[in-house]
Amino acid sequence: MDVRDLDRRAGAVLGEVVMQVRAEQLWFPTPCPDWTVRGLLRHIVSDNEGFAAAAANGSAPVQTWNGGRLGDNPAGAYRRSNVKVAEAFADGGALDRPIEVREFGTFPRRVALTFHQLDCIVHAWDLAKAIDIPYDPPLDMVEMALGLARRIPDTDSSRGPGAAFERAVKVPGDASDFDTLLALLGRNPDWVSPLD
Repeated sequence: MDVRDLDRRAGAVLGEVVMQVRAEQLWFPTPCPDWTVRGLLRHIVSDNEGFAAAAANGSAPVQTWNGGRLGDNPAGAYRRSNVKVAEAFADGGALDRPIEVREFGTFPRRVALTFHQLDCIVHAWDLAKAIDIPYDPPLDMVEMALGLARRIPDTDSSRGPGAAFERAVKVPGDASDFDTLLALLGRNPDWVSPLD
């Protein structure tokens, strides 16, 4: 399996959700307590631009990781940023070259792509829940993201306010792989918008 293909598919899955966001929904709350739909879209675009710049240059300044702009066309901003990621990682011979991923550290580019793929799959759920549309991610993407999520430390020093993830949430032992993934990343799989 080529991790670049899986990542492109994950970006497309997220894109399908992004394209369904309507202007009046941009201020809706999301399962990410710090973000409205607009804030989450801006974070997604910023991360795409950060991953693309880091893949091209080995690292990216924090302003790139946080500087995404949506303008008056969030879906277009997402599309453009997603193309940048695919283009930046297109040279398959360099997948072992190290890049720095935000505050998480330095990893081979192939591992960085698994972080990006996890972001796409989980943020697609965040958006889908916020705008109340169905979302059923492909099982192979869930499997890869779950493997990575199980390796992310769940400590007070690495999780919580201001960190990338909240502390893990408990789910029943018979929870689906996707619900387990969400819970490992601090999301309540049963989240319901306060607007409902």
